[in-house]
Amino acid sequence: MTTANINVRVDRELKSQAEALFADLGMNMSTAITMFLKSAVNHDGLPFEVKRFVPNAETRAALSEYEEMKNNPAAYKRYDSFDEAITEILTDV
Repeated sequence: MTTANINVRVDRELKSQAEALFADLGMNMSTAITMFLKSAVNHDGLPFEVKRFVPNAETRAALSEYEEMKNNPAAYKRYDSFDEAITEILTDV
């Protein structure tokens, strides 16, 4: 079997995280990429689903609420600590 080089540019932090993951799994980057390529060939496509992220209604509402809070911080109560917030929540129950 002859080999060929593949040069890929990726974010430095992503590369570091991937190398740590693969090392923990007992392999190096080259082995992991080879496994991905073999899996893609065996699947005759990407070996995982690729689709756009579409948040559900609950997530969209939470994101909308977050944007409102971010744009109008004076309209919302702020807490000095997590414990203070939890105490108020438990008091209201």
